[in-house]
Amino acid sequence: MPSPFPGMDPYMERPGRWPDLHRRLIVYASEALQPQLRPKYIARIDERVELRPSGKRVVPDFLVIEPPSQLSEPQTDYGALIADEPQTISGGDEERRIPFLELIQRESGDVVTVIEVLSPSNKLGLGREDYLQKQEDLLNTDCNLVEIDLLSGPAVTLARRFRVNTPQDWRYIVSISRSQQRTQVEAYAIPLRERLPRCKIPLLPEDNDAVLDLPSVFTRCYDVGGYDLLLDYRQPPPVELSEAEEKWVAALLEQKGLRIEPAQQ
Repeated sequence: MPSPFPGMDPYMERPGRWPDLHRRLIVYASEALQPQLRPKYIARIDERVELRPSGKRVVPDFLVIEPPSQLSEPQTDYGALIADEPQTISGGDEERRIPFLELIQRESGDVVTVIEVLSPSNKLGLGREDYLQKQEDLLNTDCNLVEIDLLSGPAVTLARRFRVNTPQDWRYIVSISRSQQRTQVEAYAIPLRERLPRCKIPLLPEDNDAVLDLPSVFTRCYDVGGYDLLLDYRQPPPVELSEAEEKWVAALLEQKGLRIEPAQQ
């Protein structure tokens, strides 16, 4: 069963749902691109480790304490003090592996394009700072950079450096930076009510762009992930909407039979 929304489903932005969707987007994007890339390029999934999933410094959720040996009177060994054993305290920060997609030139092994799907941790605090630093590092290479931001909240893609006025009610954005044209960015600005774009994916300058069919990729994620069984469309979405968006969402879900509005008195 497909999502009731024509494009991004805002109910998927709930933190507990996002990691699964994030991984599926990477895997199915790789699957969709690979036939277009052969034989010159290979789509490869890589990952990086994040130790601060909330994007800010926090007190760990739990501590693991290894008790010390029983303290004794200071001892000497040929005139040298022997230290008492301290207790060992380990923080409970969860290590998370964040996948991203690289398009590799098969013969040389060089990374030609990096495709990032943004996570909630990229939006706030130190997670945002870390992502922006990685973004800046990539801009100093010969790689193309594609950033897919299907999350509400502060913009962190390269398109944030430019004024995107059309359409005015855009909520999601895909940003493309080509290695030979760093002074400009190609952007797909996506309102909630519109379908996701079929995006250009740049390769080496002498080759035509590949095309990432985001609508098909998202539909595959939704179907295979069984999200229709997990999402409660009777409740408001987990993100703040404008008044116009709220009315549109309510009407859409009512039309689809997923939300019953109370009868007018």
